[in-house]
Amino acid sequence: MIKEANYYFGCMVEKLEQKLPKVGVLGGGQLGRMLALESANLGIHPYFLDKSADFPAGQVCQASHFVTGDFTDFDNVVNFGKTMDIVTIEIENVNTLALKKLEDQGIKVFPQSKVIETIKDKGIQKAFYSTHKIPTSPFFLATDRDDILVKLKEHNWQVPFIQKARTEGYDGKGVQLIKDLSQKELIWDRPSVIEQAIDIDKELAVIIVRSSNGEVKTYDPVEMIFDHSANVLDYQQCPATISKEIAESLSQIAHQIVKSLEITGILAVEFFLTTSGDILVNEVAPRTHNSGHHSLDACVCSQFEQQMRAIMGLPLGDTSITSGSAMINILGDDNAVNGPVHYDGLADLLAIPEAKLHLYGKEQVKPKRKMGHINLLSTDLSLINKVKSTLTATNYG
Repeated sequence: MIKEANYYFGCMVEKLEQKLPKVGVLGGGQLGRMLALESANLGIHPYFLDKSADFPAGQVCQASHFVTGDFTDFDNVVNFGKTMDIVTIEIENVNTLALKKLEDQGIKVFPQSKVIETIKDKGIQKAFYSTHKIPTSPFFLATDRDDILVKLKEHNWQVPFIQKARTEGYDGKGVQLIKDLSQKELIWDRPSVIEQAIDIDKELAVIIVRSSNGEVKTYDPVEMIFDHSANVLDYQQCPATISKEIAESLSQIAHQIVKSLEITGILAVEFFLTTSGDILVNEVAPRTHNSGHHSLDACVCSQFEQQMRAIMGLPLGDTSITSGSAMINILGDDNAVNGPVHYDGLADLLAIPEAKLHLYGKEQVKPKRKMGHINLLSTDLSLINKVKSTLTATNYG
């Protein structure tokens, strides 16, 4: 009887595995790593395309599931994707022409290539907000440094203003505040979005997910506190300290963006709450996001599991928070010399019951590089500050 039961169970597992689609992910960084770990809980083992299996995702997925290649290369993406049932991303800087080719061949691509094209170029993204009457800060587009200077005069803009590179900006890269025009060479000589500097009260974010069957769910808004020296998120807190009315407005705008994009997958929406009480969309990302990392420990269903549910058309998970939390980024120490990482204070951190550690497996540290994060199951500011000062990612030169 036991042998018969084991045989029957084995057949059922085999049939289940046969029904699961083959999922390919463009990008093997830390977001891919967390996606692989969370997907495994659903019995799903994605394939990854990136330049090295030493990258964070390659360390946790099956060796045969990591394909060495370049997700910006047309042929690499097509050859990888044509062996998959579904292709998704962990970074938006991918070859969208290749994704269109895959879509034409009947491969499901989520988020869709047209969505990624709209978002990956910040100029097109900004124009999308204007077209769909989504509130955002005043801006203009410029081709180079000289064009920026001409258009500043045409618009009668004064310093300070924000310069954003139209493409390839992430984790604080590709964004700078221009406070003085006396050193014009500091303005990047590249296609840019120029935004008016505004008086910001809070920086907020909402993670929203839409499945391939049209189901939509949102996570509670989080409040983001930035390390402005590097334009990188220092820590975020959930729930955000905002009124119910503001929270509802954030959700409504996020729903408006998702509906307009017709996206399938995860969308992170970053907002500015101005000192005058206006809500403005800063930018969006068509993937899992730093502002949603707390969901790994402080929500019923994490954003990473949610991404897999969405692209496979499975019922979306519960987005409720199970604990107030703070997500604290572990950044490379300012004095770190590029080299092998050492974590000072690791034992002390692990002795804090509320702290949940997530290291990304990056062997090399450099100043301000994201090395991991800590989900603190508390919103107590003194404990947040204690945790922030406990662990340091550095090296000894």
